[in-house]
Amino acid sequence: MDPRYDIPRRAAAGGGSGGSENSSPALGAQSRRRKMPPRPADFKLQIIIIGSRGVGKTSLMERFTDDTFCESCKSTVGVDFKIKTVELRGKKIRLQIWDTAGQERFNSITSAYYRGAKGIVVVYDITKQETFDDLPKWMKMIDKYASEEAELLLVGNKLDCETDRIISKQQGERFASRITGMRFCEASAKDNYNVDEIFVKLVDDILSKMPLEVPNKELSNSVLSLQPEPEVPPELPPPRMRCC
Repeated sequence: MDPRYDIPRRAAAGGGSGGSENSSPALGAQSRRRKMPPRPADFKLQIIIIGSRGVGKTSLMERFTDDTFCESCKSTVGVDFKIKTVELRGKKIRLQIWDTAGQERFNSITSAYYRGAKGIVVVYDITKQETFDDLPKWMKMIDKYASEEAELLLVGNKLDCETDRIISKQQGERFASRITGMRFCEASAKDNYNVDEIFVKLVDDILSKMPLEVPNKELSNSVLSLQPEPEVPPELPPPRMRCC
């Protein structure tokens, strides 16, 4: 057994000099130090992933948070989320990543999650034309429900299916270039290509617009509740137009 984890026993009554050695104050202090709680997060940020059904939103989230990939993932019903903590710019950031259903019948539920999002990942499948054609619909949802300050990233997923590609990289780049502040990249959740880069770059863009030395008690706008939002937003801002 590793001596670091050999917890000293209390000396028996009338024990000899061995009891004195086993109850060393230094060892007790070391044991207490091991129980110190981890440093709390400096920022807590909400990111949502949107896009049509079957584009790989859940796979991207699970690859980033758990480094896993499921060949036969079931479609998300409503919303799901996972937590991941990253360190960037000398800060500890706790990410709450929301995976939203792509079916239109869930729009009334998923729209409530746009409002608190600091970053939005819009995903399409490079092998399915209809998922790319749906992008204007998702932009309308962003314009209607999301904050104007939210960082946007367009992702062409399933780069591992290059031989079945229908949407060229240039098409994705052109679409993103028409949206103010939107970045673009291609990725593969299956091959774990560009997945970490998607989220790390998005978080870096968010942090670049935030004061990094704000005391924790003033981070109310950046801190989110782990409780679900109401199903239907009680009050929504007027629609905005990002797209030309």
